[in-house]
Amino acid sequence: MLEVENINVQYGAFKVLYDVYVTVEDGLIVSIVGANGAGKTTLLNTISGLLRPTSGKIIFDGTDLTTLPGHKIVHEGVVQIPEGRKLFPDMTVYDNLISGAMHPRAKSVREETIEEVFDLFPVLRERQTQLAKTLSGGEQQMLAIGRGLMSRPKLLMMDEPSLGLAPMLVRQIFEIVQELKARGLTILLVEQNVRHSLTIADYAYVLETGRIVLSGPGREVLEDEHTKRAYLGR
Repeated sequence: MLEVENINVQYGAFKVLYDVYVTVEDGLIVSIVGANGAGKTTLLNTISGLLRPTSGKIIFDGTDLTTLPGHKIVHEGVVQIPEGRKLFPDMTVYDNLISGAMHPRAKSVREETIEEVFDLFPVLRERQTQLAKTLSGGEQQMLAIGRGLMSRPKLLMMDEPSLGLAPMLVRQIFEIVQELKARGLTILLVEQNVRHSLTIADYAYVLETGRIVLSGPGREVLEDEHTKRAYLGR
């Protein structure tokens, strides 16, 4: 479904990604793990069209995304849920959700989609008239995921969905990720919780200082000695 072909990305003179390659197959969860500053968010932002690679290509379902603007990439079916949620705090839950369905393909079915989101997250149905800023951290993350789903993605990219959440809520977020996969969604997951991320991943990449240093099935990457030493304290 997605082919990131040896992209290089830099901020001014500072190079951040070096010949990064990632393949995401239809219907799978693919995880990108690495330390803070490794370039994980830069990778997602480049796929989303917020940044431009200096070289390399990004192909999605046969379409070259490399030079497309962000709104057209969303229309193609690639949707990013950003780190930190980036909700509209003074808008209601309902209006935040509707804001995710602005392109024609999503707008035409938004009432159907919002019912699907409410079925997945019943608490959002209960709180749809509340302002986003009044929700708990876990509820805000559910709202951010729901807003992404309103765009009718084919590929959902999630950037640190468990960041700042209590352990019980972290487990719930990972259960949601697995439920979305069960519903047929393809997911590219960037996550600080290496163990959880690799446990549920069908395939995984380890990104260090802008380079892919390891890749393979999620469980194999989890059991790799480098992963254990670098990320699991073993």
